[in-house]
Amino acid sequence: MLSINTLKPAPGANRKSKRVGRGMGSGHGKTATRGYNGQHSRAGATMRPGFEGGQMPLYRRLPKRGFNNIFRKEYVVVNLEKLASFEAGANVDPVVLRDNGIIKNLNEDIKILGTGEIANAIHVRAHRFSKSAVEKIQNSGGSIEVIS
Repeated sequence: MLSINTLKPAPGANRKSKRVGRGMGSGHGKTATRGYNGQHSRAGATMRPGFEGGQMPLYRRLPKRGFNNIFRKEYVVVNLEKLASFEAGANVDPVVLRDNGIIKNLNEDIKILGTGEIANAIHVRAHRFSKSAVEKIQNSGGSIEVIS
């Protein structure tokens, strides 16, 4: 019967570590499988990532490319097709979007994009709107409000 006190690893799963440098009769004496002289035979012989033996490393031979704008503002995108489920006259703001599971958290700014159609006249509050989203919301009789 299998129980906690009878558990043991599968046969061959656990091996004893190879003991090196314990005499010539072991087959791993003298240099202890490290070879003869050189960098790798010394104690503490670990090189940093990217080290190429003193040769100029690849990450320094290649030119730097690209640019990261530290002022870039990321927006959570919500398409109009997601807002089509709201009834006419509804006020849609970030709190309502979060409560309906359309966005995950309130700390991120929201941008409304114009993918999809909207039939109901709703009042939408968001941080940014695309031109097509503004047109479609206003054509359906709704209104927009930009949150700053």
